[in-house]
Parts: sequence; C-alpha cells; structure tokens
Amino acid sequence: MRHVRIVKGAVTVTVATAVCHTLMTAGYAWAGAKAATGEATIFAGVFEWLVTTAGTWALMPLLLGAGMRALRERGNTTLMVGGGLLWALLSLSLVDEIDSPDGSMPLPFLAFYVLAGTALAGVGGRTARSG
Repeated sequence: MRHVRIVKGAVTVTVATAVCHTLMTAGYAWAGAKAATGEATIFAGVFEWLVTTAGTWALMPLLLGAGMRALRERGNTTLMVGGGLLWALLSLSLVDEIDSPDGSMPLPFLAFYVLAGTALAGVGGRTARSG
C-alpha cells in the first residue's frame, strides 16, 4: 500500500507548503511595512523578518508530521527532517524573491518542493492500525 502513503504524503506536503509559503510572504510583507514606516533605525523590520523565517522553518516539519499522523501514517521522521531541512534551504536560497515587494517563491521551486517531499513521504513509515 505504498501508493496510498505517497498520495497521503502529496496531500500533506502540498497543504504544508501552501501554509508556510503564505505565512512567509505575509510575514515578509509585514517586515517590509515595518521597515518602511520611516523609523530612524537600521534594524526596522528585522525582528519581524526573523520571526517569520524561524517560524516557517519550525512550522514546516510540524505540519508534515501532524498531517501524516492525521492521515493515520506513522514513521514520518524522514519526511519531517528532510522536508524541514529542504524547506529551510529552499527558502534561504530564494529569500530575495520572497522578500521583494509582492514577492513569492517561484512556482517551479514550489513544485520541486512538493515532489521532493512526496518522495520523502514514500520512504519508510507504516500505517496505523485501528484496534
């Protein structure tokens, strides 16, 4: 039943990606607005940017694990760790695109993440038994 796990993984990774990407673009817009308020400090918006970045990096593995558990799949460590690290690397390498006005992660990179996460979901794991 590996194909069922892969489908569940695809759904989970897609939803988690949408949530984290939305939070990241909104958070960076928040940081940009804070920086544009005209405060005299060079650090205006830095706190908001850091909270957004760290928050999405921490949230991604939690969403991946919780989503798979909600779909009755166990053994999701590979997906959680690999997906979390891949999200951090991808968002860090594309920070300029996301942090620009009306910025977002380019669609091919989001699609790559979903496909890679789906592949990670197919590694290991077992279905929870109802008892």
